[in-house]
Amino acid sequence: MQNSRLLSILLALSPDELRSLRKFLLSPYFNQRADVVALFDLLATSLKPGKAEPTKEAICQQLYPNEPYDDQRLRHVMSFLNKLVEQFLAHEAVGENGHFMQLQLAESFRRRNLPEHFQRSLIGLKKAHEDSPFRHADHYWEGYEIQLQDYLFTATTRRATSLNLQEIGDQLDLAYLALKLRQTCVALSHQAVFKADYDFGLLPEVLGYLERENLLELPAIGVYYHCYQALVKPSELAHFQGFKRMLYQHGDDVPVSEIRDLYLLAINICIRRYNEGSAGFLEEEFELYKAALEKKVLLVNGVLSRFTYQNVVTLALVLGEFEWVEQFLSNYTQHLERRFREANHSFNLARLEYFRHRYDRALDLLQKSDYEDLLLNLSAKTLLLKIYYETAEFNALDSLLDSMSNFVRRKKAIGYHRDNYLNLVKLTKKLLQTPHGDKEARAKLANEITETKSVAERGWLLEKLE
Repeated sequence: MQNSRLLSILLALSPDELRSLRKFLLSPYFNQRADVVALFDLLATSLKPGKAEPTKEAICQQLYPNEPYDDQRLRHVMSFLNKLVEQFLAHEAVGENGHFMQLQLAESFRRRNLPEHFQRSLIGLKKAHEDSPFRHADHYWEGYEIQLQDYLFTATTRRATSLNLQEIGDQLDLAYLALKLRQTCVALSHQAVFKADYDFGLLPEVLGYLERENLLELPAIGVYYHCYQALVKPSELAHFQGFKRMLYQHGDDVPVSEIRDLYLLAINICIRRYNEGSAGFLEEEFELYKAALEKKVLLVNGVLSRFTYQNVVTLALVLGEFEWVEQFLSNYTQHLERRFREANHSFNLARLEYFRHRYDRALDLLQKSDYEDLLLNLSAKTLLLKIYYETAEFNALDSLLDSMSNFVRRKKAIGYHRDNYLNLVKLTKKLLQTPHGDKEARAKLANEITETKSVAERGWLLEKLE
């Protein structure tokens, strides 16, 4: 059963979802095969902690006792269950989208020529749309869909009345304009990282239209307009400030998933500007992270990414926000995935102690922890390297450098990190061998550190040279 597509889906479901799925399978409207339910029960039991995955032979024996193993028969029932699981997931997704369900119901009434039922559904759709707290691109698209249903009904039942064609056009325009800007910002952010090249089509005409029609105060449009301008005109700070202002003021006007993406776009702008030499954007980035954490938009289903966790701590430590880091670790470690909690907490606590120059405490935390994650292991070794250097434990440092080099060379699947850490080892050894009083040699080494394309802790190496 290893690498089974069916099992991978079941593993991704919560206990509540598994219980709902079983009820779904028991419904004769969706399924009338007992062996499908039995197969689900067998697989669901194997998902519990400590249970081994059943073999195909064992499953077949329990489903069809006293019958010879039939791989084709088992594949068939697995395929049937897989299709039902996919149908269940689609059914759940539709059920969570109240607008879509009500829209489909209204359309069904219209097609069946049930005008009173249709009108009642349409009134409910319009009221829910008006009462919605969100004013994002999808809101305008939903408005377009509602107006379209209204038009299709009116055009066939009341030929002598005026039609809502203007409302349809207005909602469609707003939906397109907001979606166009949103997609452009995502593409530009991706382009900056992956050096891709995109054709933005009608964007120049869109920007001109927005400016002429004074649509920039609409949250769904203004926030992405300023984001776009901040991405393409980084030197004009007014656009970044406009983006941030609208982000803070209208954060409740878009769903959490979209506001999360907006915060990440703003944070990436800060990172880019800081890397280009604008030191003040480090504080801007920190303020954005704090605001996003306060709004809880960085949590996905209650879980904080360990990479975000690490980035936040790094940023706060660089800014000297030690007490804030201590509070952050206390409040947010519980939101990491359980398997990452202990290692990430101990490592970042060690980093905090290092920045506070409490090297003994940092060393104790590092030596008591087991870092199974490869990159976290390398980060821990790097922190250990810095502690040995700061405390003049040069014998221990020499030994660590050799073991670290061997460790990195043995690991074939770390990509560009391999060069980063091997160069760190090489340049640290040169740092140890370069006399303090030899200004020429130290200047030469500083130049080598600066010119080396890939090296971890470049800033720290240059700082130690100085």
